Amino acid sequence: MSVEAKLKELGISLPPAPRPVAAYVPAVKSGNLLFLSGVIPFVNGKMTHVGKLGKEISTEDGYEAARISLLNALAIIKSELGSLDQVKQIVKLTGYVASSPGFTQQPQVINGASDLLIKLFGEKGLHARVSVGVAELPLGASIEIELVVELKG
Repeated sequence: MSVEAKLKELGISLPPAPRPVAAYVPAVKSGNLLFLSGVIPFVNGKMTHVGKLGKEISTEDGYEAARISLLNALAIIKSELGSLDQVKQIVKLTGYVASSPGFTQQPQVINGASDLLIKLFGEKGLHARVSVGVAELPLGASIEIELVVELKG
C-alpha cells in the first residue's frame, strides 16, 4: 500500500507545505538524499503549541506537536518530490524540544514524529534519531524537527 493511501486510510490529509519563515529553503536535494530544514508545528499558518515542555506544554501535547511538525515535513517532501512514494528510506530524524529546567522526556515527545513515520512507511520508516532539549526555538515553538530522507532511483 502506498504511503499516501495509508494516510487516507488513517483519515489524515497533508497540509499545504509550510513556507520558510527566514532566509532558507524548505529542502535541499543532494545526490539521492533530501535534507529538510527545521519544521515547526504550524496549522493553517498558526503555531499550535507555544512554550516549553514541562512548563506550559505537557509531554502528551508535545507528542502531538511533533506529529503536526512531521505532517508539515511530509508536505514539504511531497511538494519537492511529487509523491511520498519516492522515499526509499527515512534516514534520520532530529528533534529539538524547548524544555524547561529538569524536563528529560524529549525522546517521548519526539516519538510523536517517529511513531507516525513507522506507521506510514513501515520498515522504510525506521530511522536514526536524536532528541535534544533546548532553551528556545524560533517563534516560541515547542518542537522543531528535521529529516534526512533517501530517495528512490
